[in-house]
Amino acid sequence: MANDLTEIEIYIIQRVKQIRKEKGFNQEQLSLKLDKGVGFIGDIEAPSKKAKYNIKHLNEIAKILNCSPKDFWPEKPL
Repeated sequence: MANDLTEIEIYIIQRVKQIRKEKGFNQEQLSLKLDKGVGFIGDIEAPSKKAKYNIKHLNEIAKILNCSPKDFWPEKPL
């Protein structure tokens, strides 16, 4: 991930990616379900980009992936 992302941001991005793949969504499909551009998720998951999710994104992604927003967070603080 980009150097200016925090450990928690990197963790959440990786968890969303893992759950997204488990649920059978590719980056473009999830981007479009969020009513974002086709590269939205790709930009967030790309190590060279600074893009990250906000709380609203995580809530909407949880609805789409049929999980809880807390599934994206670690059990303990990082």
